[in-house]
Amino acid sequence: MPFLFRKMTKLGPLRFHFTQHGFSSWGLKIGRWSWNSKTRSHRVDLPGPLSWKQKRSQ
Repeated sequence: MPFLFRKMTKLGPLRFHFTQHGFSSWGLKIGRWSWNSKTRSHRVDLPGPLSWKQKRSQ
């Protein structure tokens, strides 16, 4: 089983994601709302283990 390298760095509300190949994506998290540049989707954390996700409309 190969090991995967993943790292996330926070800089205020910005989050930068890295893999073994280098920079992967960046995201923005403000309160319960977040956005990811790679998937271009919005996510809202709901109470408990639930969350709501809206994918990019084309």
